[in-house]
Amino acid sequence: MKLTVLGATGSIGVSTLDVVARHPDRFEVVALTGHSRVDVLAAQCLQFRPAFAVVGAASDAQRLELLLKNAGSRTEVLHGAAALSQVASLPEVDAVMAAIVGAAGLPPTLAAARAGKRVLLANKEALVMAGAVFMAEVKHAGAVLLPIDSEHNAVFQSMPYAYAGDMARGGVRRILLTASGGPFRTASHQVLTQVTPEQAVAHPNWVMGRKISVDSATMMNKGLEVIEAHWLFNAPADRIQVVIHPQSVIHSLVDYEDGSVLAQLGNPDMRTPIAHALAWPQRIDSGVAPLDLFAVAQLNFERPDLARFPCLDLAYRALRAEGNAAAVLNAANEVAVAAFLERRLSFLGIAELIAATLDAVPQAALPDLAAVLEADRQGRTMATEILARLGARSA
Repeated sequence: MKLTVLGATGSIGVSTLDVVARHPDRFEVVALTGHSRVDVLAAQCLQFRPAFAVVGAASDAQRLELLLKNAGSRTEVLHGAAALSQVASLPEVDAVMAAIVGAAGLPPTLAAARAGKRVLLANKEALVMAGAVFMAEVKHAGAVLLPIDSEHNAVFQSMPYAYAGDMARGGVRRILLTASGGPFRTASHQVLTQVTPEQAVAHPNWVMGRKISVDSATMMNKGLEVIEAHWLFNAPADRIQVVIHPQSVIHSLVDYEDGSVLAQLGNPDMRTPIAHALAWPQRIDSGVAPLDLFAVAQLNFERPDLARFPCLDLAYRALRAEGNAAAVLNAANEVAVAAFLERRLSFLGIAELIAATLDAVPQAALPDLAAVLEADRQGRTMATEILARLGARSA
């Protein structure tokens, strides 16, 4: 199988290449992309020898090209957004790992779907922002869409064979998305008012990038996953339930009409869903240690506290509102998280800014990608204006 890895230098990309390296007879890397981590991308190119490497800026492309040339590499270096879509839709590529974080990952992921690729979807924004548009392209092009988020991959594994989006026909009652609760699962309101970026990115179970770690701490990550599950499995909001599960051993469950509940379990390591999607419908070694139930010993479950985690409630609100609401939610969240990481907004201010943005941007339909990108622009612009009006907040 020939692969393009979008976001190769991030945590998902690195894990993907770890799995790929274990099976050199099965996988060939055609293209790797990394926004600005030139040294990391250069090392990956020397190891996997892709035909193409893509970075964001021309200056980074020049530096990468020099590093590779001096090492004797024949990898062709490209740069810019158009190059991302180019390597995602190359005729010789069979599968695309879509692991670019944020709205920047939408165009190349959509390009992969339009080209009929096997799309390994780790970029949740593609569905959060443009669910209807994206799923229509997948269907039209005959692309294969396999979820990489551990929760959605677990649901995929627990669904009826060849599930085609009909919960009633499949006998499915509910989708249960598990969540660790993040580092502030039991924190008091007083503690939450003092949260620092360093505390927010220290996830108790998973190793992730800074943005997604903050999303996990606010539980916006789980809210985005609720929206993503809606599109992946054609499930209405009231049939997707979030369950706090601190051990992160059960990755998600499917509740059936006959009383059965099927779950997928494993150690909290993203190489498991990555290996599953890479080899589907077969199974391959991922490098993840076997689950030791005796060491786990106990599994706990709690209802999410929406007062402590208002971002989760905002995501349900956006899903039910339909239209541009989810795209605006995502855009406002990206602005808010960036401001928090830069210490210009408090931790609790993240949800406040998102809520204010949702209130301020008029509802609208999203018939095509242009409308999606306009909703994203409006959300970012409004969130930035509200942030400026509130004044610089120090965390």
